Amino acid sequence: MPATSKTTSTKHKFIIDYSRPAADGVFDGADFEKFLHDRIKVEGKAGQLGDNVKITRDATNKITVTSNVPFSKRYLKYLTKKFLKKNTLRDWIRVVASSKDVYQLRFYNIARDGEDEEEE
Repeated sequence: MPATSKTTSTKHKFIIDYSRPAADGVFDGADFEKFLHDRIKVEGKAGQLGDNVKITRDATNKITVTSNVPFSKRYLKYLTKKFLKKNTLRDWIRVVASSKDVYQLRFYNIARDGEDEEEE
């Protein structure tokens, strides 16, 4: 087997759907994309993605992260929560896994929480 061919390289594709907060105008996709580009670490170095990790933003309010190196979906959730905290949105928006490789940003159900407090 020749050493030059890399057939065992793994390819990971994760999607972050931020359509609900973006529809209300409280979430900036371009700012989030830049945050991910600056903060994702590859081989211990932040901001140097090279060809290993690609971040693309769709017109449908989705960010796709494609990686050729081992990459954790949990790491994307961590960075997303960090971005929400930085922009003081963490109290209203949560990160939910909707399928195996998709995260969605959703609002907390505040109306239902208020009713629970009145009943007690």
